[in-house]
Amino acid sequence: MHEYTSTARVWGLTCPGFPEEVSRARRWTRDILRGSPLAEDAELIVSELSANAILHTASGQQSGSFHLALAVSSQVVALSVTDDGGTGTAPTAEHADQNATHGRGLGMVSAIAHRVVIHDSQAGHTITAELFTSARPGGHPC
Repeated sequence: MHEYTSTARVWGLTCPGFPEEVSRARRWTRDILRGSPLAEDAELIVSELSANAILHTASGQQSGSFHLALAVSSQVVALSVTDDGGTGTAPTAEHADQNATHGRGLGMVSAIAHRVVIHDSQAGHTITAELFTSARPGGHPC
């Protein structure tokens, strides 16, 4: 194989910032990963990250949107959600107490994914969750 040739496949989807688009994002992820043992975890992660974009950023405001990217290789499934920003603060994984009614989303994503990376820019935030194919879903490699 040539050093610049890759077998990774990448898909992208841009959704308007409406709540019903979260189910579209889940279905899109499920369709792409059909048959993969990581499909259910990926679907849950995309659902949570898409909902967070709509609820907590300018993506959920009039004319807002969020963008999903899904990259699949033999080693990893990488899911990224980019929002429209506008919050002034970066998303963080919180450790909410058991009676909290919110604040568990990114913590749950961090527990499921093998790695979570948050990138901030003036245009918004991109959260990427990676699921490694060689490790158990939900387990963290050494």
